[in-house]
Formats: sequence, C-alpha cells, structure tokens
Amino acid sequence: MSRRAPELKGPADLAIMRQAGLIVWEVIQAMIAAVRPGATTAEIDRLAEHETRRRGATPAFKGYRGFPASLCISVNEEVVHGIPSEQRSLREGDVVSLDFGVFMGGFYGDSAVTVPVGQVAPEAARLIDATRAAMHAGIGAARAGNRLHDIGHAVQRVAEGAGFSVVRDFVGHGIGRRLHEEPQVPNYGTEGTGVRLKPGMVLAIEPMVNAGLPEVEILDDGWTAITLDRRPSAHFEHTVAIGPEGPTILTLPDGVPPGREGLLGDP
Repeated sequence: MSRRAPELKGPADLAIMRQAGLIVWEVIQAMIAAVRPGATTAEIDRLAEHETRRRGATPAFKGYRGFPASLCISVNEEVVHGIPSEQRSLREGDVVSLDFGVFMGGFYGDSAVTVPVGQVAPEAARLIDATRAAMHAGIGAARAGNRLHDIGHAVQRVAEGAGFSVVRDFVGHGIGRRLHEEPQVPNYGTEGTGVRLKPGMVLAIEPMVNAGLPEVEILDDGWTAITLDRRPSAHFEHTVAIGPEGPTILTLPDGVPPGREGLLGDP
C-alpha cells in the first residue's frame, strides 16, 4: 500500500504549530522542575495535564490509540511510552524521559527530554548528553534539498560515535494536523537516500539511544518499551519545520540556545 505524500505547511499553519510548540516547551519546563526524588510519575502526569489545559490546549496523547495518560514518562531502562503510575516514585540516580505533546488550533506539537534525578552515574550523564547532541545533529541535517535519511545518518553518527546504540524499533515522524504523519523519520540510515526534503515539511525528530544493545521489548501493558539488556535509555525530540533558509525548531523558544533541553534554569 502506498503512503501518502508528506503534507506541506504554509505560514498560517506554521504560526499555529509554533504556538502549540511553545506550550509544549512551557509544560515540559514545569515537569522538569517537578522531577525529584519521591515524586510519583502520576503526579507529574497530572501537572502536565493541568498546565496544558490552563493554556487553552489539549494533551495530545491522552486517549490516543487508547493511551491512558497525558504524558509518556519512561524511567531508566524504559525507552518510550511508559505509563504514569501512583506506585512509581522517582529515586535519586534515576534517568527520566518526558515525552509530551499538545493539540491546539487544529495542529499538534510534540517534544521530549531526558533528565537526571539528582546525581546519576557517569555513563547515564554521558548518555543524556550524547542523545541530545544526536538530536541536534539530525536537526542540522533537516535542510531543504537534503534527503530524509541524512537526518538519521547524522543521529546515528553522533550516538554510535559516543559508544551508544540507536533504537530502530521506533522512529520520528511527520506532524501537523495529525500527530503522526508521513514520512517516518528513522534515527539511522544511509546518507543521500530517502525522499527529498522540502520547505513546508514539519518533522518530529526524536532519537532514542540506549547505553547497551539497541533491541527493545514491550511489557505486558502493551505500551512500555524497555531495553532488552535492561541498561538505561534516553530520548530527546523536537518538532522541526524545514524552511528555505534551514530548519526552525518549533518547540524551542527564541533566545534559548539549542542544547539546553532538559536543563533547569531556562526561561
């Protein structure tokens, strides 16, 4: 079955997506501030929903394909799609991925960060930094005239160059009027291959990087993906618009330098 062509967004569409993206950023900042030892993942989920609705937006994930919460929160060996729980309390040394999106004005925004709970092991800190850097390498390759797999090639080069592995079971995606649109955006690939990138394309670029093996498995809840070797994983994501002059990160405010994601003290 053929896939539909990527939908190109015009200036009015991108203006709404920018508004949605800034709400995602603001809510994620509130969540980062709430990540501390003793906090439950359900508490952080409730905070995310409250902060979203008071800004006039709707949590994108709640009810999506049956997902039961507003936030995907994945801890340590959990890669993506972790379900918030009253029984899961964060502990010093945990690595926590916050994957969150909103729907507003007919469009979606989507972003993710991975943050430490207090002091983490040196390998975990390196993993977080490498995954953030891999995402930005992918964003840097998201330029009109390049090919789709230039993005994944850049992500893979940085992640594997740091001694980590890229998850292949989950990929980034187009985004706009639907949360998941064409094209799929793998975090690996051969440079110079894939569809030609065009102005107006909007992509969710989201590497998931493991400290150990790239393989994952799904828990019995049908959602939570964990590393096969139970070593930690990290996840970063931005919604990125491809323009004639280069990529624009819709989920990063003006004045915040790329590379600050997941760090406290940002505006």
